[in-house]
Amino acid sequence: MKTYTCACGQLIFFENVTCVACGRELGFLPDLLRLSSLEPAENGLFNATEAEAKVRLYEKCQNYAKASVCNWMISTASSPTQKDSPFCVSCRLNQTIPDLSIQQNHAIWSRMETAKRRLVYSLLNLKLPIANKTEDPKQGLAFAFLSDVVNSDGSVTKVLTGHENGLITLNVAEADDAAREKMRLAMTEPYRTLLGHFRHEIGHYYWDRLVRGTKFVEGYRELFGDEQADYKEALKKYYSEGAPANWQDHYISAYATSHPWEDWAESWAHFMHIQDALEVADDFGLAGKIIRIDPKKNAGKSWLSSGRTTPEEIIGAWSELSIALNSINRSMGLQDTYPFVLSPAVVNKLRFVFEVISAGAGKTTAAS
Repeated sequence: MKTYTCACGQLIFFENVTCVACGRELGFLPDLLRLSSLEPAENGLFNATEAEAKVRLYEKCQNYAKASVCNWMISTASSPTQKDSPFCVSCRLNQTIPDLSIQQNHAIWSRMETAKRRLVYSLLNLKLPIANKTEDPKQGLAFAFLSDVVNSDGSVTKVLTGHENGLITLNVAEADDAAREKMRLAMTEPYRTLLGHFRHEIGHYYWDRLVRGTKFVEGYRELFGDEQADYKEALKKYYSEGAPANWQDHYISAYATSHPWEDWAESWAHFMHIQDALEVADDFGLAGKIIRIDPKKNAGKSWLSSGRTTPEEIIGAWSELSIALNSINRSMGLQDTYPFVLSPAVVNKLRFVFEVISAGAGKTTAAS
């Protein structure tokens, strides 16, 4: 995720809606992947101060203008389908939002939208096919943000986070920091975040879009296993027996051992974590810096280069950066930023995810 600059020169960040220095309104332009200062125009429209955007006008997403849970814009140069919607490319993916008659749900929804926008930014940046269910009923994507239901007899019907046929369901409790931390500890997970859930579940969606029925299936099965194994039985076994003792030799997380689909989704999510974190590192000027993790190679060339084009370069750069980030966190008395081991088997899986994404980039959808 990059940082941006207001027209006044002030540094601005992805979630900002107002410049703290000059007071200008800000809006993210998904067609240009830029956060821009806004200048009012006629009929409630806006001019963006970004040079590439000056040939078109923008309007605020309805969830920006009325609900204050978004900061994305809609270009008047968008396709007719997009222009007919009052929602931006991210908010158009919503099928169900939290019940706003419950007071605390507005803040919860805002946090979920913030994480989802970071996800959608990455998908657009990677040029992956993305369309909502209206634009592409068969292969489109949708999100449902649901709460557990308390029944009349006092029992609770739990909402399970998951993916099915393009619909990603997330339990809104994952946006509650205390509830999520309690679940993280109960599941003995080293890492559990709202954004991580989004990236994991979207991995399931793109398995259907980019792996199922393609030339990648054979390679997938060699690395991850046969996805035709009974999913429910595999999860039942995992939750009763846990992960194998040597799971770190072959998997990125304990949960990845439960089934080949989960191994894929976990690997996909970690690839997205790595890509986004490296983009931030590049944007803050860390590209080209030598992180001294091996005294014998202090004079050597760092992997941290903004010109990374291969999976080896990406993993090499991340290996350096994650060690530095973990050390910084420890100096503050915090847990490691990235408490995971990239074994050779895991690196091979991340390389495969890279290849699938590269092949899927620019793939046409109803939206395009």
